[in-house]
Amino acid sequence: MSEKIYNVLFLCTGNSARSILGEALMNKTGEGRFAAYSAGSQPKGDVHPMAIEVLGNFGYPIGGLQSKSWDEFTKPGAPKFDFIITVCDNAAGESCPVFPGKPITAHWGVEDPAAVEGEGQRKAFLKALSYLKRRVELFLMLPIKTIDEMAMRRKLGEIGREEGASTKARAKDGDAQ
Repeated sequence: MSEKIYNVLFLCTGNSARSILGEALMNKTGEGRFAAYSAGSQPKGDVHPMAIEVLGNFGYPIGGLQSKSWDEFTKPGAPKFDFIITVCDNAAGESCPVFPGKPITAHWGVEDPAAVEGEGQRKAFLKALSYLKRRVELFLMLPIKTIDEMAMRRKLGEIGREEGASTKARAKDGDAQ
């Protein structure tokens, strides 16, 4: 019997930076136990060039990364998600589409590195990558097969309040619903 592969969807409004970073991080670090995807409520249409540069410099997969609408994942034949993680405060506050199944949701808000212009932008992307990498690593350490749903939701919420958390993510009730 083959091992279950858990599907994870990272959501952000523009799907050009943070959710893209989350997708690439989870796909590499999850080592085949996880299939990660990303989407946005109002996708920019292009992945931010600095996201591609930073991911590529650290050896993360960049082939196939694209900015897309979350509507793509509500269509027939779309993956059924086990986990949905919002990485920007705007997406966490939006009414998400109904995704099949009962995915466990969490909010891991990180400040938008794409909002930084000029020389500080690379540093902002490196910081966002570092914060999201830490969250993905903590997530991967959880005993997913044996933990109950309530404990999983609590743990994912705690992970979202790690260093670098946005204002909404730091709030005790900042978990996505």
